[in-house]
Amino acid sequence: MNATRRLTGLAIVAALCLVLNGVRALAQAPAAGQDAAAAKGPKYTQAEYNAEQACAAEKVPAAIVKCADDFVSKYPNSDLLVYIYPLYYQAYSAQKNYLKMIEIADKLAALGDKVDALTRFNAYYSHATAYYAMISDSTVGPNASKDTALAKAAEDAAAAALKTFEEVKKPDNVTDDAWAKQKTVSQLTLNGIAAQAAMNAKDCSSAVKGYKAALGLNPDDLTFNYRLGQAYLCMNPPQQMDAFWSIARAVTAKGATQAQAAKVKDYLRKLIVNYQGGTVCDSLTDAELNELLQLASSSAERPSSYSLASAADLSAAQKDMTIASVVNDLKAGSDKAKLTWLAACGLEFPEVPGKVIEVVPGTDAIVLKIAFVTSDAEFDAATTPNMEVKVVGQPEAARVEKDSAVHFTATLVSYDPEPAFFLHWDKAKVKAEDIPKEKGTPKKPPVRKPAARKPAAKPS
Repeated sequence: MNATRRLTGLAIVAALCLVLNGVRALAQAPAAGQDAAAAKGPKYTQAEYNAEQACAAEKVPAAIVKCADDFVSKYPNSDLLVYIYPLYYQAYSAQKNYLKMIEIADKLAALGDKVDALTRFNAYYSHATAYYAMISDSTVGPNASKDTALAKAAEDAAAAALKTFEEVKKPDNVTDDAWAKQKTVSQLTLNGIAAQAAMNAKDCSSAVKGYKAALGLNPDDLTFNYRLGQAYLCMNPPQQMDAFWSIARAVTAKGATQAQAAKVKDYLRKLIVNYQGGTVCDSLTDAELNELLQLASSSAERPSSYSLASAADLSAAQKDMTIASVVNDLKAGSDKAKLTWLAACGLEFPEVPGKVIEVVPGTDAIVLKIAFVTSDAEFDAATTPNMEVKVVGQPEAARVEKDSAVHFTATLVSYDPEPAFFLHWDKAKVKAEDIPKEKGTPKKPPVRKPAARKPAAKPS
């Protein structure tokens, strides 16, 4: 999902620029000539100050790194490291040296109470965003994503940043509205990174928590809904219903382009088909998918009552299934009818018995309108059809006569529910013994009750 990755990446860049620009403006070293002994706050010598200012004046990343290296070697315990470290990791960021960026950000965070909350927040934030930039990099990302230690450290850094941000005071020159937006962007970014890092660390439950936290701030986000669905799928055991719901919300997200929505919808459809063991009837899958999309678009949380039949459910329903049991279940309606139809649609049933009510000849196919019967009494009473049988590749079936008994093998493709109950069959073949010879009138074969034979298995 390159599109979803780009969307999250843009949010991270925006937040990072805002935060890093703010830290330098709010945390400048005191002016030269200040009496260090009397000053409140950092203590440093004039030489330290001049060295720090020289590094700050550098523009080229390599020059900044060299200058910072020199400063740290000369003043390893300087109070001005609080300004050197951000210069360091911003330079490494420009060089795409993400591991060094993380290393320096961690050193700044390790200063703990020696630095203010905003500085510590930026340290944790820089670690988290460096990790995301690294796993998004086409050259190092594939290997970096497999490093569980890196992932766990990034998850911890993101969590620390979120916690520390609660301690950061709003600057006096920033409006409440601007600060609230800044905070939301940063929280979205950090929760997203924490969740992605948890996924890479194979901690799917934590990933679910991270993505849900992000969606609490922006419920309609395409990326986070899609990623939440993947997190549910990787849990042990997988939580398919919650996964389907989340991915459906990604399809219907307001910010999704038509191409993104179509791609995610196709992916969701394949998930449903696999979950149900390879459903043959496309119309049923489409109906389930459309219902899911409609429901998910209006609710962030999946109702406990919503579910789809699994492959195991359908297999159990097919175990002792006969055409007689299918007809009875479908006529009865309710949830049993829904499960039975999911299990029966697309199956081939052998030797279905019936009484011919009408024969409709055709060029490519012959359509038989038949009443389903299971006894002589039903045969004698039947006057209207409740099955339409499309016979293909058997032209001699046109000789079947009205009011005669037949048996056919066919694929059940659709049905009309009560009160106008009707079964629709395709690819049918009439039993040869039930077709009259070209000359003469055959003796009417007896009606046979359907045996409890299983329908043919659905193709995989």
